[in-house]
Amino acid sequence: MLIVAPEVADALNAGRPVVALESTIISHGMPYPRNVETAREVERIVRENGAVPATIAVLDGRMRVGLDDDTLERLGQAQGIAKLSRRDLPVILGRGGDGATTVSATMIIAHLAGIRIFVTGGIGGVHRGAERTFDISADLQELARTPVAVICAGAKSILDLPKTLEFLETSGVPVIGYGTDEFPAFYCRSSGLALPHRCDTPAEVASVLRTQQVLGYPGGTVIANPIPVPDALSIGEIDAAIARALGEAEAEGIQGKDVTPYLLARLVELTGGRSLEANIALVKHNAKVGSRIAGALAAD
Repeated sequence: MLIVAPEVADALNAGRPVVALESTIISHGMPYPRNVETAREVERIVRENGAVPATIAVLDGRMRVGLDDDTLERLGQAQGIAKLSRRDLPVILGRGGDGATTVSATMIIAHLAGIRIFVTGGIGGVHRGAERTFDISADLQELARTPVAVICAGAKSILDLPKTLEFLETSGVPVIGYGTDEFPAFYCRSSGLALPHRCDTPAEVASVLRTQQVLGYPGGTVIANPIPVPDALSIGEIDAAIARALGEAEAEGIQGKDVTPYLLARLVELTGGRSLEANIALVKHNAKVGSRIAGALAAD
């Protein structure tokens, strides 16, 4: 049921750094062909920074860890491919189906394969209006129980960021600002929300992760890495676009796991494509930082 690509398996067996990558960003996060181009570029950046990329997906009822170019193309062009969270994973596997993995499902499979570092764009969290809808991403509970470190540009700006941080704190998940004292807001470098912990080098992060393992913590860690300055959007612009997109989503009755892909796509339209370019830039930056953290962790 778990198929690990030979390159990834060899690296894990030899103790070399490996970085897990999700596949939802390919199938649900960006339009074709930018999705496949970005996936290939992110894998190149991981290699360039000394680690082996392991893009994760479910194909033909098998958990795949490490994908070739043809498979990335298949994911990029697939229509109606399932979006897999923890809830969906056993169902799609049991039925022999295909699916792109979200943060939570990617963490589960990465842990099964023995990968400790996972790079993504932004984690899911508590949705705006969750006091009415109870819409909270499974990513947060996964972070509380699966020991994989997630390098991200904070949580997606479309979410309720204060409540997301409160949920993580209650769940005992360390949130560490990488070179920042504030929680990044995906497209924006700052949310105005202070973080209790900060690390400035890969070696510092690796030391925290080793200590977490020694303490026997069951969960993961959020490494919040801000989008580079030249690629960041202004808070005012993105907040106005999000407010409009949220109103439209509610008016159209869009709910559950369909909300995030709808909002991300609508933001691309409302920002004239700038949100897509920012998304791509932050993922690439996270890949660079995450690969260096993986290298420092493997150097132990």
